[in-house]
Amino acid sequence: MASQNVVEVTSANFDAVVGRATTPVLLDFWAEWCGPCKMLSPLIDSLADELAGRCVVGKVNVDNAPDLGQRFNVQAIPLLILFKGGQVRDQMVGVASKKDILAKLAALD
Repeated sequence: MASQNVVEVTSANFDAVVGRATTPVLLDFWAEWCGPCKMLSPLIDSLADELAGRCVVGKVNVDNAPDLGQRFNVQAIPLLILFKGGQVRDQMVGVASKKDILAKLAALD
């Protein structure tokens, strides 16, 4: 079951979600047809619940927001991009472990 803490990020709300965030932002760029994306999805939901209030966790469907895919030069999915202060600070391509994602988030501070 999807987490209520995951924000669906679109072209229309990207600046409001990422640009105005006072905490780090973890965005999962994914697509419905992507098997590895589906494998990563439960972990993203779990992180959203665990990090609520400390990190915004969102998902960008690249088929619905191709402009965001182009803006961030998304070549392969799943792609996790970490933002702080509205700026890209790090990214991870492919299915990442919880430990690796949390380490990247901790390194943002």
